[in-house]
Amino acid sequence: MAPSPSPSPKTVVITVPTLILAVAGAVIFVFLLMSSSFSYSPPSCSCPTGSTVQTIRRQQISATPDDIRWLKSQIEVNGLHMQDNVLRKGINPRTRAQQLQDLIQYKGISHYEKEEEAKNHTSLPCPNELLVEEHHSNYGEPWAGGRDVFEFLAESSQLAPESRVLEIGCGTLRVGLHFIDYLAPEHFHCLERDELSLMAAFRYELPAHGLLQKRPLIVKGEAMEFERFGSGFEYDLIYASAVFLHMPDKLVWVGLERLVGRLKPLDGRIFVSHNVKFCSRLGGDECSKRLKSLGLEYMGKHTHDSLLFNHYEIWFEFRRSKL
Repeated sequence: MAPSPSPSPKTVVITVPTLILAVAGAVIFVFLLMSSSFSYSPPSCSCPTGSTVQTIRRQQISATPDDIRWLKSQIEVNGLHMQDNVLRKGINPRTRAQQLQDLIQYKGISHYEKEEEAKNHTSLPCPNELLVEEHHSNYGEPWAGGRDVFEFLAESSQLAPESRVLEIGCGTLRVGLHFIDYLAPEHFHCLERDELSLMAAFRYELPAHGLLQKRPLIVKGEAMEFERFGSGFEYDLIYASAVFLHMPDKLVWVGLERLVGRLKPLDGRIFVSHNVKFCSRLGGDECSKRLKSLGLEYMGKHTHDSLLFNHYEIWFEFRRSKL
């Protein structure tokens, strides 16, 4: 008998549509698997991030020893020596009087050639006397000394940009400019009696230093009219630089009495320069008694010697001792 033939293996036929469906299913499976692994998010953390942490860092105010060394090195490396300020190529030294005459003769600082064109085109012309900075010579000492006063007072009072400052007699802003620049807008106040000084402050110094947007509150007055500055806040610093020297003692005491309630208790400071004869002239312990009756406490005498501008001053410090 002949052997029967072995059964042939079955052939699996996979159609093209089925293959496409299988591949598509595999791709979808892999995609879902990967999505689930990457969608995991760690538990939320309540730790402060860089955007929520506020680092309170006091700005540097005075020059440091490193700053002085750097300054000296730059002078040395450039081989600089002080020279006579004489006529030389591209430089024509003029006194303030000569500059003023030039401004008058040549119709301001215009470079127009024709008479009609030479008319002043500025929206608020500045007086010629201010343009030549005659007011910088009003103090009997270098204008740059204003920076020294600012540095001493700001650091002695531990001021921050958010602090509030009142100057009694800010003049042409020799000191005030630096406070206005450092402080937040509207945080510098001043009471000044001299009209020409105020014109120099408003018409020249503030615009020239780009400080109009700081909106300092500068008020013309001479009778210790501090209510004009408003209420609802306290000053961190109140100072008078060589101002009380020119006032009757009685008016100084009136001013102090009105200022006490405007000074921040304990941390706020009043600084008076040169001397406190309005106090010492009372004799004996009368000064301390009168200060105490106002709620003021004498904190001591300070001397400040400049690193850069040959400037030296004496300051007397007071604080508000009670609420």
